Amino acid sequence: MSLQNWKKYSITGALVLIIGVFFTVTLTVNAEGIKVGDQAPDWTLPGTDGNEHSLSELLQNGPVVLAWFPKAYTSGCTMECKNLAEKGSLIQKFQVSYFMISADSVKDNKGFGVENGADFVLLSDTTTEVAQAYGVWNQRGYPNRHNIYIGTDGTILEIDTEVDVRTAAEDIAETLARLNVAHVTED
Repeated sequence: MSLQNWKKYSITGALVLIIGVFFTVTLTVNAEGIKVGDQAPDWTLPGTDGNEHSLSELLQNGPVVLAWFPKAYTSGCTMECKNLAEKGSLIQKFQVSYFMISADSVKDNKGFGVENGADFVLLSDTTTEVAQAYGVWNQRGYPNRHNIYIGTDGTILEIDTEVDVRTAAEDIAETLARLNVAHVTED
């Protein structure tokens, strides 16, 4: 190989390497999403109750828990929804708003919630903008199963990336207690 060809290939290789590193770093940063201590991105999403729900408005009443789930009517999501429906009273002892949230349509989430006895609202992020902003959207085309705890000041308090669908409600209640979230006062 001549010196001129060697320089040409070396420069081309270096450029490819630089561009590859740039895109890898960019994708890694975007994939991380939010972290504990960050301000939660605000959103307004439709719920299975027929209303629009806005994070900034919900936070006026206390902390918010977002239980992201991949897809309605799948086995793991069904187990999680049933657990939250059956043992949601553990969460309701706290002054908190909690939602399951996916990229499914409101219609699909509503049917899924009814089928599983959900007495809480499921939110629909059909554009995936919120899932992407929170860093839960994955390359397979659905959100990862994560629970995100947001304080009344809009700060991310905790992110649970290892949700156990069999004990979802118990685990959320345990985390709320550990985070010292206020209990609902009885009149």
